[in-house]
Amino acid sequence: MRSLLWGRGVSALGDGLWFTIWALYFTRIAGLPPITVGAGLAVASAAGMAAAVPLGALADRAGARPVLVVLTLVRGAAMAAYLAVGGTWSFVAVTIPFTALATGGTAVRTALITGLVTDSAERVRVLAQQRVAQHVGYAAGAGLGALVLTADARWAYTLAIVVNAASFLVLAAATLRVPAPAARPAERPPARAVLGDRPYLAVVAATAVLSLCWAMLSAGLPLWLSGWTRLPLGLGGVVVVLSSVGIALFQVPFARFARTTAQAARTAVVSGVVLAASCVLLATTAGGAGAGAVTIVVLAALLHIVGELGYVAAGWGLSVRLMREDAKGAYQGVTEAATATVQMVAPGVFTLAVGGLGAPGWLLVAAVFLAAAAPVPALTRWAVRTREPARRATHVTPAARNTSGGATL
Repeated sequence: MRSLLWGRGVSALGDGLWFTIWALYFTRIAGLPPITVGAGLAVASAAGMAAAVPLGALADRAGARPVLVVLTLVRGAAMAAYLAVGGTWSFVAVTIPFTALATGGTAVRTALITGLVTDSAERVRVLAQQRVAQHVGYAAGAGLGALVLTADARWAYTLAIVVNAASFLVLAAATLRVPAPAARPAERPPARAVLGDRPYLAVVAATAVLSLCWAMLSAGLPLWLSGWTRLPLGLGGVVVVLSSVGIALFQVPFARFARTTAQAARTAVVSGVVLAASCVLLATTAGGAGAGAVTIVVLAALLHIVGELGYVAAGWGLSVRLMREDAKGAYQGVTEAATATVQMVAPGVFTLAVGGLGAPGWLLVAAVFLAAAAPVPALTRWAVRTREPARRATHVTPAARNTSGGATL
């Protein structure tokens, strides 16, 4: 796990560097029209959602470690290929593998970790550690990206792309250092198993809606500060930094709130309520200015941190505990595809709701959070019931077996 942790941190540094500069690189250095960039990214994101489950199923059959290494190397090569992009078609040809494989890669990484760690509570804790490393790397990479933007020269952008491509090589090497999890033969094709698991799909769909919380800071808050308040726009950056620090400090401790499926479901409900409260607080700052309004925004940001930490912990607790052990990759692929779907529409949701409606838009988003979280406990109980017969059948102790070859539970 330490090897994967360091590899993820280095890779996230490259990601943070790239996410800070890509928009200006494509439009200023590569000379691409903004509409081309937006359309290409949309196509690549859609391809990623479609590929997540097949890639996860491939990991179930061929092994999570080799599949993850190949995906990482392909994305690294695609990143290096951005140096040669000079038109629409070359941009699309490079962006589709780079962006589309990211969603499936996350699913395969989760499958690898859950294959190496068998205890459910420990799985959530290790996933939390990975997220902490990711956010620390993002922060460091964003700092380097700020230096690149300050230089604003082709050589700086080129160096940044080379560094990011190298970070994928580090991650691939770190992945090769971990042992391959023991294979478990699947009773059914993994993709068919998860797509036919209606209780799991329902739980994942409901919890994925809570991932709207990520776009609250990237889209909703900037639109709110600029269009509906008299507060400084820099306050949005302060909130992002505060959120990153909170995640780094508390994501691992929050893993304890998802030790069982029932506890994870309750945590999802609490997360929805807290995120809704954050939205309501932000709505009260309409037209606001001064220290009082700033204080309310900071309080809303603190609630947002708690809600996001709870959502992430609950999402892991439910998706990991309810998945089939012989189809980890396919199940995590569905989870990532659901989240990616929400993330694709999230900026538009906040643009229409908050940017267009103002304070009522925040109340509308709050209602969405509450509506998504409310059914999670009932859906979780449904999912658990559909798994109990199989689990009872696989937990027969030697003492329970009688001499005639039968067994009692």
